[in-house]
Amino acid sequence: MTNRGLMSLPAGAFAVPALLDAKARTGTTVSVCVPARNEEATVADVVTAIRSALLETASLVDEIVVIDDHSTDRTAERAAGAGARVVDASTVLTDHGEGHGKGEALWKSVHVSTGDLVVWVDADIVDFDPGFVIGLLGPLLTDPDIDFVKGHYHRPEANGVGGGRVTELLARPLLAQFFPELTAIAQPLSGEYAARRSLLERLPFVVGYGVDVALLIDAARTVGIGHLAQVDLGTRNHRNRSLEELGPQALAVSQAILDRAGVGPAGPAVLRRPGKEPLTLALHQRPPLASLA
Repeated sequence: MTNRGLMSLPAGAFAVPALLDAKARTGTTVSVCVPARNEEATVADVVTAIRSALLETASLVDEIVVIDDHSTDRTAERAAGAGARVVDASTVLTDHGEGHGKGEALWKSVHVSTGDLVVWVDADIVDFDPGFVIGLLGPLLTDPDIDFVKGHYHRPEANGVGGGRVTELLARPLLAQFFPELTAIAQPLSGEYAARRSLLERLPFVVGYGVDVALLIDAARTVGIGHLAQVDLGTRNHRNRSLEELGPQALAVSQAILDRAGVGPAGPAVLRRPGKEPLTLALHQRPPLASLA
């Protein structure tokens, strides 16, 4: 199937019994990894929902790993209490960095997990639905030609503020100019996605918030758009960030896209905002895990 386009699937497209059959037939193992920094209010609920429905009841998931990214609250304690294996990001692959950043946490999660398939979900989701994991695993377990699956969802307004502002105002316009084949992806910045370990270990990981879109671009370049899928995951409830918080995130996302397009600036970018300290942001990335000794 080398000439097909992006596969798009509706919510509820996969049933657990069929996925269990496919998992058993192929001998595939599954790791769910949850990057978390200061998410003590929600991380235990996310872990509990996955463990109860998909590890203890259905055995669709083989392990749940929470990567604690320098939390200063009780994130690690609550995740462990809910049944996850908690890994301190600052203790993993220290020769390559102990710094903060979602991308570094994801990279390290691939290293410390064991599954043939790696599923990522964010730790800040309210009323987490285990169907997220089911939907992301569906294409990977049922179609050997699919290597990377991106989730999308409806994001209700919170206090009059909606989600997806960085996507629609920055990421999608840049992708339209440099990677038009990826504009069919509904939410290129979503934190819920899954992939085969055999692909992830071949890709570099941007350290910060640009990791989600950078992995999407790199996956499409490596295996082709026909080996990617997107799945409707229904509704996702989480906090929507303020414009002040979104500025640095938008800068990181734009850096990642421009870097992949080969038109990035030579050095770090400096975000200057009236009344605030300048923020210097350099694009750092970790090498493909397959390249490490």
